[in-house]
Amino acid sequence: MKMKSILAAVLSLFVFAFAVSAQDKVTNFSGTWTLDVSKSKLDDHARIESQTLTVTQTDKDLKVETVTKHAPPPADKQDGGKMGGGGGRMGGGRMGGMMGGDGTTTYSLDGKETKTEISGPMGSMQVSLKAKFDGGKLKLTRNSTFSGPMGDVSISSKETWELSSNGSTLTVNSERTSPRGTNSSTMVHTKKP
Repeated sequence: MKMKSILAAVLSLFVFAFAVSAQDKVTNFSGTWTLDVSKSKLDDHARIESQTLTVTQTDKDLKVETVTKHAPPPADKQDGGKMGGGGGRMGGGRMGGMMGGDGTTTYSLDGKETKTEISGPMGSMQVSLKAKFDGGKLKLTRNSTFSGPMGDVSISSKETWELSSNGSTLTVNSERTSPRGTNSSTMVHTKKP
């Protein structure tokens, strides 16, 4: 009887260890991803024509290189307000790229916040980044502060990355909060072969 109990205990430990290792499996988002604009729900101010994400993931970090092509603002918005509208400085133009658009961003995958300083058209900007796996999803947060003509400006974004079951589609749900308010989008990317 003791032998059966010991065998059952060893078997239970083996099953438990297997279940834990299956849960700890980290989704790998590496690859080159192209935005499918027709399947995405984009913020009206973004005016994105195309976007490519080049993602390199290791055990320690996730590096995302973003290249975006924006459409010009509509004719009636080209001389829009400095803080508003699609043609303004805080809109989808120069500052849109600086706020988490184009460039290379590296997130640490140890769950700790990373702080860095980047340069842009309005001077230097303090940026804090954090990445966390939640099941098969990846949650990224980015908070940035810079000095504008009317004082300090803070912008935050939260993204949830999720791969399709076959690994060929990356869906990024994002929420960005700035002095203009909060905007949400769903960006669907397909993996380049």
